[in-house]
Amino acid sequence: LRLLPQQRYLRAERAEVSALERKRNVLCCLITRILKVEKQLHIDSLVFRVIDACQKGELGPGLQFLSFCCHSVDVLSCVLHLLNQGYLRRQEGRPHVLEY
Repeated sequence: LRLLPQQRYLRAERAEVSALERKRNVLCCLITRILKVEKQLHIDSLVFRVIDACQKGELGPGLQFLSFCCHSVDVLSCVLHLLNQGYLRRQEGRPHVLEY
């Protein structure tokens, strides 16, 4: 019986999944931090603020992380995730305005 070494692509795939999870966690954290301060914000303004913070590498006052590339699709995906989890809600009559 001969054991084959673990395939490299499996390790690379796990690393990619882990990186995507970390990115999603950072984006969700940014979204909630911004909305905690603002209380309510138009979804477009929120997306631009999150993308700007990612480019600058700022998580909030006094906290920094490595900057990374994020797109509006990434931010909107996290917004939907947070809406489904109940952390955010849409204003009644103004669904484009989000509240924490």
